[in-house]
Amino acid sequence: MMEFYDAVYTVSQLNRYLKNLMDSDPFLQTITVKGELSNFTHHMKSGHFYFSVKDGNCSIKGVMFRAYAQRVRFRPENGMNVILTGSVRLFERDGALQFYCEHMEPDGIGALTLAFEQLKKRLAEEGLFAEEHKKPLPRYPKRIGVVTSKTGAALQDILNILSRRYPVATVVLIPALVQGENAADSICAGIRAAEKCSLDVLIVGRGGGSAEDLWCFNEERVARAIYECTVPVISAVGHEIDFTISDFAADLRAPTPSAAAELCAPDLRDMLYQIKVYESTLDGLMEIRFDRNGEALRHLARRLAALSPEARLLTARDALQSLRERLEHAADQRMKQKRQHAQSCMAMLEALNPLKVLSRGYSVTYSGDKILTGSGQVCPGDRLRTLLANGEIESTVELVRLKEKG
Repeated sequence: MMEFYDAVYTVSQLNRYLKNLMDSDPFLQTITVKGELSNFTHHMKSGHFYFSVKDGNCSIKGVMFRAYAQRVRFRPENGMNVILTGSVRLFERDGALQFYCEHMEPDGIGALTLAFEQLKKRLAEEGLFAEEHKKPLPRYPKRIGVVTSKTGAALQDILNILSRRYPVATVVLIPALVQGENAADSICAGIRAAEKCSLDVLIVGRGGGSAEDLWCFNEERVARAIYECTVPVISAVGHEIDFTISDFAADLRAPTPSAAAELCAPDLRDMLYQIKVYESTLDGLMEIRFDRNGEALRHLARRLAALSPEARLLTARDALQSLRERLEHAADQRMKQKRQHAQSCMAMLEALNPLKVLSRGYSVTYSGDKILTGSGQVCPGDRLRTLLANGEIESTVELVRLKEKG
């Protein structure tokens, strides 16, 4: 059986009634629900989030406008379990029921922790933390820059350490906000300004605080500013147990600002002590080198003296004198030998001299120019010449007697 009602409403009237009904319900004005994200869209032009949130049985469409969306620290993704706080209202024109989200956080893990891990993973995949991009720190920096709050304890710690360890360096402060909504932009501006200050090394950081206080150093734009900085950067944020994205993007992480001051500059006292050690070692090595070179020089001097023209002339003169003496001695010996030989020959000649024979009573007879050796060589009447020891006798042959052969 069909019943009819007198009143007939338009769709607009119905939707307006339902909207007013829902808007007046305090339960729907501030409500927290949890579920799984699906159909998530980040509208880049408007900055709004559009999504559905569902459980095992039902789902509801949701929207998160830019003013609230930009406060979300992590990156929402499909399939992520979240806890949403907001209101449930009816979009009157389409009659669509929507959840208007004002706050979103992951279910089971803190939003800051999730945002940190998401950003760390994404930047690591891009190579911002790769070791091959790390720049070495200078050993003896002349100008050290510091990007931090000008009123913070971190600056005083850095100045105290550097004034004690390495007072020869010039410290250049680039003041920046290190906490609050505008801190990330201020830090990025400070890093860009530091590149124009002719620095050798740059410290970026602040003292300790809560995770929210340190969050500006987990911002992606700060990490990219550190990565793109041409000056070697030391990240010094919080205490030793605190880690930020800036620590991974920097060329070196220091556990505290004081440690950053110690890492970026040597201790002048250690340098002076090392110089004394080097000086002592150098003196010893120089003394050994002088001794060796002196001995080598003396050896070369002796060789040079031996090879000099004067020395060679003296040596040649001594050799010539020796040869002269040997020649004179040899000549004397030869003269003696020749004299003795001549005397021996003279003695022999003297012994064979016919005149010596004549002095003993003998004579030699010539017939003309021939010595007579027999009586048969002359005839009577021949003229003869007889040679005696003390003169000559000329005679004529009157008679020749031949000796009879017996």
